[in-house]
Amino acid sequence: MSNDAVYIDRFLEMMAAESGASPNTLSAYRSDLEQASGFAKGKLSNSDQSRLQDIASGWSDLKNSSVSRKSSSLRRFFGFLVEEGFRQDDPSDALPRPGGQRNLPKILSHDEIARIFETIEAPLESSKAKPNDARLSALIELLYGSGLRASELVSLPRKSVMMDRPYLIVRGKGGKERLVPISDRARAAVNRWISFVDTDDKYLFPSRTGHLTRIRLFQIIKDLAVKADINPTKISPHVLRHAFATHLLEGGADLRALQTLLGHSDISTTQIYTHVDSARLVDLVNKRHPLSRHDLTR
Repeated sequence: MSNDAVYIDRFLEMMAAESGASPNTLSAYRSDLEQASGFAKGKLSNSDQSRLQDIASGWSDLKNSSVSRKSSSLRRFFGFLVEEGFRQDDPSDALPRPGGQRNLPKILSHDEIARIFETIEAPLESSKAKPNDARLSALIELLYGSGLRASELVSLPRKSVMMDRPYLIVRGKGGKERLVPISDRARAAVNRWISFVDTDDKYLFPSRTGHLTRIRLFQIIKDLAVKADINPTKISPHVLRHAFATHLLEGGADLRALQTLLGHSDISTTQIYTHVDSARLVDLVNKRHPLSRHDLTR
C-alpha cells in the first residue's frame, strides 16, 4: 500500500470521527483524493505547489462547484497532514478558489447546550456515579468550555490541567503551542476525573493502547446527544468547538481574540463565525450606530 493510500485512509477516519462526515461525503473525499493521487503517481502527500497546480489544470472543464469541492478535499487533506506532523508545510494555497461561499458551521443553541450539561450532571449528583460519568463531564467541559480540537483534547497530557493555573498549553496544528483559558467548571470536572486516572498514565484520557481515540470520542458524544434528546447527526466534537466560538461572539468577544483561542493561523478562517452571528451584528448597528439616535424623518 502506498503512503497516499495510508494517509487517505487515516484522513477519512479522522473526518468520520471528528467532523461526523456522512458516508456520501467520505466517498466524495476518497474519490477526489484517489484521483489526485493517481495524477501524482501515488505521491500526492509529497506534492509541492507546482504539482498541485498541474493537478488543478486538469479541472478546467469542470463546473465551479466541482472545482470547489475538489480543492476543498485537497485542502483538508493537506491540513490533516500538517496537523498530524506528516509534513511541515501546506502547499494547498496553490489550488484554485472558484466563486462560492464557504459552508457555515453547524452550531447548537443555548437550550441544546443546557440540555447536554443537564444530562451530564444528573448521574454525577447520584450516589451511583461511575468513572465514565466523570470522564464525560471533563471531556465536554473542555470541548465546549475551551474550544479544543478533538485531536488536541484526546492527546492532552495527564498533568496538563493544574488546579492553580487558569489555562492550558495546547499543541495544535503544525505543532504550534498556544495558551487556552480553562474555566473553574472545567478544572473542577478534570479534578473529579483525574482521581480515576492512574498516576503512571501519560495522558489525561488514557486507553489501553495510549489515549482515547477521536473515533471513540465521536461515539461518546453521539451517545450523549441521544440521552439529551438531541438529533445525533447534529452534534460532533467539531460542532461543540463551533458552539464555543459562536457563543463567545454572541457574548461580545472580538475576532482577533477568537482567532487566538481557536488556534487559527489565518483570521479569514475565524471570519466564518461572523456569518453565524449576523443577528447580533445587525442589532449592534441598530442600537450603537450614531444615526440610530437621530430621527431622520424630520
